[in-house]
Amino acid sequence: MMLTKEHTILEPFAKEAWKKFTFKEIKQLSNNNSDNYVHTVLKRFVASEILQEQKIGNNLVYSLAKNISSLNTIGFVAEYKTNTAKHLPHKNIQKLINKLKTAFCVFIVSGSYAKAKQKETSDLDIVLICDNKQDPNAILSQIKLESELMIPEVHPYVFTQEQFYQMLTTKEENYGKEIARNNLIITGGKSYFSILMEAIEHGFNS
Repeated sequence: MMLTKEHTILEPFAKEAWKKFTFKEIKQLSNNNSDNYVHTVLKRFVASEILQEQKIGNNLVYSLAKNISSLNTIGFVAEYKTNTAKHLPHKNIQKLINKLKTAFCVFIVSGSYAKAKQKETSDLDIVLICDNKQDPNAILSQIKLESELMIPEVHPYVFTQEQFYQMLTTKEENYGKEIARNNLIITGGKSYFSILMEAIEHGFNS
């Protein structure tokens, strides 16, 4: 499945899922020049319940809907963008995935690589989000040695879904919120946005 031109309209929502965007913001952030095209695509996504439309004052604003179709679609958009990013060491990332013997839900790149601001000396920060029944330390131990031997060196972090959700919904600043603001999702986009949308409903807004 390829990312279509229509899907570029959703990229701002994949980056900041907690935000409500105006038509003008979506047009600018998605790098589309045609008012008519953006309007048509937005109406299509609203009709298919990927997006929600709301009038605030004189403006129409758009936000992500919370349903299976929306989560699948926005997860796909985020994963596709990551897996076609040329600055990531994709072979090393795949080696780490192959090393994992325990099921996990989400694999994320964070830190400087997520911002595409890495240097030659930068480490690769990765985050795994696993099922609540899994032991994060057990998962971490499976890739720790491989992570230390790689170039760039990998710094892995593992959280359960509940731990990640709690970080997002607490008042204090923490690594979970940093992950939400700056991430590239390798796999598990649907699960990631499911946790994020639940956190948004309970107060998270970056």
